[in-house]
Amino acid sequence: MSEERVRVGITQGDINGIGYEVIIKALQDARINDFCTPIVYGSPKVAAYHRKAVNVESFIFNPVKDVDEANPRRSNLINVMDDNVRVDIGKSTPMGGQGSILSLEAAVADLKAGKIDVIVTAPINKNNVQTDTFHFPGHTEYFAKSFDCDDALMLMVSDVLKIGVVTGHIPLEKVSESITMEVILKKLTILNKTLIQDFGIRKPRIAVLGLNPHSGDNGLLGKEEIDVIIPALETARNKGILALGPYPADGFFGSEGFSKFDAVLAMYHDQGLIPFKSMVFDEGVNFTAGLPIIRTSPVHGTAYEIAGKDEANANSFRSAIYLACDLFNNRKLHKEISANPLKTSRMETESGR
Repeated sequence: MSEERVRVGITQGDINGIGYEVIIKALQDARINDFCTPIVYGSPKVAAYHRKAVNVESFIFNPVKDVDEANPRRSNLINVMDDNVRVDIGKSTPMGGQGSILSLEAAVADLKAGKIDVIVTAPINKNNVQTDTFHFPGHTEYFAKSFDCDDALMLMVSDVLKIGVVTGHIPLEKVSESITMEVILKKLTILNKTLIQDFGIRKPRIAVLGLNPHSGDNGLLGKEEIDVIIPALETARNKGILALGPYPADGFFGSEGFSKFDAVLAMYHDQGLIPFKSMVFDEGVNFTAGLPIIRTSPVHGTAYEIAGKDEANANSFRSAIYLACDLFNNRKLHKEISANPLKTSRMETESGR
């Protein structure tokens, strides 16, 4: 396999959703093999079922038993399921959840072993994956645990907007009690670091949203801004992180205030993801920042209601593959420059001429 191509491990996600449809549509363009080697962890039987359902006859996977056998000029597939697998397209089933976990665990094992460079995950159903051994509310929490990270950041990425969230997959009623100075500082630290090492932004400007309407209106509509968020921002700035706010979310997005910043930190899931998906749903990517590895995914879910109907848009999944490769190369370059600071000085001198 060519060392220049990024080895991209792709999980199949829920076998009854649109995962295979967007994977196949994204990999149909052979130009993707010019810069990466895709390896899907899934099932030839399930892949064939979905390929037939969406009438894609010109594309087939290259079956391999191990990453070492992967053809760098093809889209490869490693079988992680037995032949008794059953597809109930458009439905949530225990087998759909089992297939999600088997694929995820196989890909993570190869990632830890250095057989693949990055991982791109197709959508799972957060309910049917729950077992006695798998009890995570989402991919973000699973990857944080798998790679021994005490924290990670769900970061939505596009050319228009980058937005992370302080609290992720938790009930809305628990958001306020979960927002502390410590948690905000952890998320800001992760966000600032990833903007530098993964996106090549030397001095990131980060906007932080308030929790309450009008950012609490000086305590009239809530005191979290005064008691927690503002002190956290002051501490962050003292640590060299340029974090400004808190900004009222409605006016911030309504006036396109986000365009003045490199990234935004929202307080809870929907506060950040609703504006993001409203603007760039088809192109956006979910990136798990704060991990020692690169993991991306599309921003959409299993979409059972359109599974098998040839209606799924593969742009977000395709963007997830591109971003994973870009981040891998950016992080590698950042490590090289950090190991030899003279490179940075030389680049700055030459750019100033």
